[in-house]
Amino acid sequence: MPAPDTTAFGPGFAWGVATSAYQIEGAVAEDGRTPSIWDTFCARPGAVDNGDTGETACDHYHRWPEDLALMGELGVDSYRFSLAWPRIVPDGTGKANEAGLDFYDRLTDSLLAAGIRPNATLYHWDLPQSLQDRGGWPERATAEAFAEYAAVAAARLGDRITEWCTVNEPLCVAWIGHLEGRMAPGLTDPVAAVRASYHLQLGHGLAVQAVRAASPGPVRIGIVNNLSPCEPATDSEADRAAAVRADGHINRWWLDPVLGRGHPADMRAEYAAHGAELPERAGDQAVIAQPLDWLGVNYYFRQLIADDPDPAAAMPRIRQVPGPGPRTGMDWEVHAAGLEQLLLRLTREYGARRLLVTENGAAYPDTVRPDGSVHDPERARYLTEHLAACARAAEAGAPVDGYYVWSLLDNFEWAYGYDKRFGLVHVDFETQRRRMKSSGRAYAALIAAHRAATARSEGAGTAPAGAPSRP
Repeated sequence: MPAPDTTAFGPGFAWGVATSAYQIEGAVAEDGRTPSIWDTFCARPGAVDNGDTGETACDHYHRWPEDLALMGELGVDSYRFSLAWPRIVPDGTGKANEAGLDFYDRLTDSLLAAGIRPNATLYHWDLPQSLQDRGGWPERATAEAFAEYAAVAAARLGDRITEWCTVNEPLCVAWIGHLEGRMAPGLTDPVAAVRASYHLQLGHGLAVQAVRAASPGPVRIGIVNNLSPCEPATDSEADRAAAVRADGHINRWWLDPVLGRGHPADMRAEYAAHGAELPERAGDQAVIAQPLDWLGVNYYFRQLIADDPDPAAAMPRIRQVPGPGPRTGMDWEVHAAGLEQLLLRLTREYGARRLLVTENGAAYPDTVRPDGSVHDPERARYLTEHLAACARAAEAGAPVDGYYVWSLLDNFEWAYGYDKRFGLVHVDFETQRRRMKSSGRAYAALIAAHRAATARSEGAGTAPAGAPSRP
């Protein structure tokens, strides 16, 4: 497939890769780190495929210099990673762990020395188990503890890390972790799920305030949501109504409050019908709607939605119908146009001023060839198609300012264990040997081509057409 036209991207466009702490770090009991809810969930029989755990993962805690060198080989100029709350504040509240902060100090300094800007996520799902024992996200105290932890991290790292994300994919935490039970903490309680959703948003707002107050220098802060266009499976009235509910459950519930619109009334009613009310207090909505510098979009697939007529169906009473497109190794439909659609919606409907595609990628069953190479043309095609979608959105006026491939490394893919490989770099989990895949080399070539084109444009005294302005 021909390379995407990236001339619509501005000269400061962030080319990056993304990871998360629990999926790559390992060292779960080293240097003062305490168990997280994912350590507990992995110990539950049958919770994770093959009984896999994140105990070692990619051993990034010890091998991070090698992984940083791989980023240099790719040519990325930004790295999105998460901080491990139980490594920094092991009890969830109270005393900080200097050894944990020292690890992120070393990583941050080395990234900057290599010319790679850190983009740090405060919460990528690894709640300290001690806080779960006290009620977890369904309790308001967890949102308050999150702000305390955010202040500790920002005070230590905010002089060098200028890009921050509060929460990654709160939908997964609330709906998959508390409603569907397929992720930690493994609950199937609609009341707990809705309470968790609310306190994740409250914690986000409190953390925005905390990071701004504690950082020694100026920062840009946002939140990352996994979004999906929701389309009716048929033209029936029931399916059209189900698609509206799905959009509320998957998209609007997570966008509207943080952008000052409050929680959607139709979804409040839907959840209330299942006995779930919001635990809101006066002033909370203003806290949740703290001004943001950017919005992060994690995109993997669209959703075709049908009504679920079963009167006992779980909220929000929908069924997902497989789309007609090609499938990834996760059995997700490849539909790059959905990313363009989301970026334009955020621009036109929500007035976004800066958008980062904070995760986009695909799992395929990669194999190492006898010569040691890993050839993965499907993943390279996937990335090319989705970058082309970003470029089309930018041409149409979406302020797309960065793109992060999920993921730098094959890693612990949550409840799927180690079978699902998303990395640009292949990891042999027995030996921890890293091998750059052909998709990684293709991504490096795209980055180099964009930089060359930008240099030519700047040399000619012009900026690429459609370049998004920065706030």
